Amino acid sequence: MSRIALFMICCDRKTKREGNTLAKEKIKKEKPKKPKYNMWQNSCWMIGTAWKIKEKKVIFLCLAQVIIALGQSLVLLFISPAVISAVETQKSLTYLLVTILVFIGARMLLNCANSYVGENALYGRITIRSYIIGLICGKMMTTSYPNTEKKEFRDLANSASGATNNNRAATEAIWNTLVQLLKNVLGFAIYLAMLSRLDFWVVAVVLATSIVGFFVNKKVGGFGYRHRTEFSEQGRRMDYVNTVGSGSEYAKDLRIFGIKPWLTEIYDKAQNLTLALKRKEQNVNMISSVSDIVLTFLRNGIAYAYLINMALKGNLSAAEFVLYFSAFGSFTNWVRWIFGNVNTLHRQSLDISTVREMLEYPEIFRFEDGEPLTADPRGKYEIKLENVTFRYPETERDVLKNINLTLHPGEKLAVVGMNGAGKTTLVRLICGFYDPTEGRVLLNGEDIRKYNRRDYYKLFSAVFQNFDVIAATIAQNIAQDMDGNIDMDAVRSCADKAGLCEKIESLPEKYDTKLVRDVYEEAIALSGGETQRLMLARALYKNAPMLILDEPTAALDPIAEADMYKKYNAMAEGRSSIYISHRLASTRFCDRIILLDGSVIAEEGTHDELMALGGKYKEFFDVQSKYYKDGGKENEEEN
Repeated sequence: MSRIALFMICCDRKTKREGNTLAKEKIKKEKPKKPKYNMWQNSCWMIGTAWKIKEKKVIFLCLAQVIIALGQSLVLLFISPAVISAVETQKSLTYLLVTILVFIGARMLLNCANSYVGENALYGRITIRSYIIGLICGKMMTTSYPNTEKKEFRDLANSASGATNNNRAATEAIWNTLVQLLKNVLGFAIYLAMLSRLDFWVVAVVLATSIVGFFVNKKVGGFGYRHRTEFSEQGRRMDYVNTVGSGSEYAKDLRIFGIKPWLTEIYDKAQNLTLALKRKEQNVNMISSVSDIVLTFLRNGIAYAYLINMALKGNLSAAEFVLYFSAFGSFTNWVRWIFGNVNTLHRQSLDISTVREMLEYPEIFRFEDGEPLTADPRGKYEIKLENVTFRYPETERDVLKNINLTLHPGEKLAVVGMNGAGKTTLVRLICGFYDPTEGRVLLNGEDIRKYNRRDYYKLFSAVFQNFDVIAATIAQNIAQDMDGNIDMDAVRSCADKAGLCEKIESLPEKYDTKLVRDVYEEAIALSGGETQRLMLARALYKNAPMLILDEPTAALDPIAEADMYKKYNAMAEGRSSIYISHRLASTRFCDRIILLDGSVIAEEGTHDELMALGGKYKEFFDVQSKYYKDGGKENEEEN
């Protein structure tokens, strides 16, 4: 074996040891979190959900399954004692055959009924789970924007998705658990009444051992919930590595920069922690299994020994012995199954509680109870930031500090500054994605926090730095409409203003061309610049009274960029606009420019005013101008 191989093995072992040590430390630090809702509350919530969405048949079919299952159990219990009793009392052969046929017929009828009811119940259960999936997706798409950046909310969302992602997930499997639990409770009551003439202490031992087994299993069942945050966190990290490692958009960077070791380290640490948690869960499960075996042996051994003793003393007939022997075996199973069902219901309830906690996660903004707003494309809206300071949660630095700024109706405002100066954060505050840490954002003199935030969003059209297309046609991407209510004249006009019309017209399907090849085989892939133009056309189509452009020319070539500048006045006509760019030359067509530096507005004015001021704006402009001039000369010399 080579030295390199030995070194790699040693490093791998060291990484695993460090990962295991870290995992053990994190497990010890994790404090159990009590779920917000118990299993009975969650069961009622599921039943209420079925009733709410008019899937009441699921409830009635569950009750039918319980009755059928009890019938099946009683048929199996009484068939052997009935036959033995007929033989003991010397009944006729005809009577014996009829008795057997009756029990067999009843058994077959009940089996058919169970299959029919089970199949019909399945569709309703899937419908309920699908409805809950819709609620989760709706929450994710409409929740207050800061929630999407919170680790706690993301963990809840990930766990909620796990509780709904297949037929075995809690939101569907709980119905079968409730059926089994109700069946076992009723069966227990029936068999208890049947065994009431036997010794009390025998029944007491069965109950006691079953109760002990239940609490052992309950302790085991709560492990996953207590460590759900850790499982979710490490799962996200491994998913991230898988996404980066398998995604075509990262393929070039992986090979050029050789970042595979870094990704492998992230994956290994997450995997080691997950494995450590799984090992601990496995150990707890092993203890539970051993305890269950011991308790079952003790429980059944005492019950069967008692019946055999009664039969040997002549206190039970053969038919009675078979009946009570079977009844006792079933009785112990009823008890064990009840607690097992309760334990299963408890685990499923933990997942459902997570779903409910995610759906009920507190909203920072006002939605339903906020004052309504109507976005008038020709309306006059003034946005004012009054002593606004903003700091991201769990950070110590103010991104923006004591900002006072007014965006006048119809004004074209440019925001410039170095990377990290707070330009995008400023726009997010104006758009209502964040609320200020201090100060107020006013709309026509009123604090925007009083309004319905979703109505407030309708005031803005935007092209942000990070964007992507949806799996639909070009026309649907521009109109953001899937219902067919698309104004094609407006779509063409917006595409033309964005400089995308020529490209679209060159395509065979034109505006009906599909995008996103992961969904449609016949789809095309737009370039970065073309996609940016598409997003601009989408923003124009919305026809909102305020237009936000955050680095809208970043992916455009110089010619396309210059063309967009020429069209900017037409695009922004009749509306207020905010233009963010690090290219200072591109801001000259704006009415006013503000320079962010050091978390504050350092300079403000028109391009000519700021150049005359001779401050940082002029310094930045001169540096960029010199760069372009020098670059141009170098290019000429090279040519």
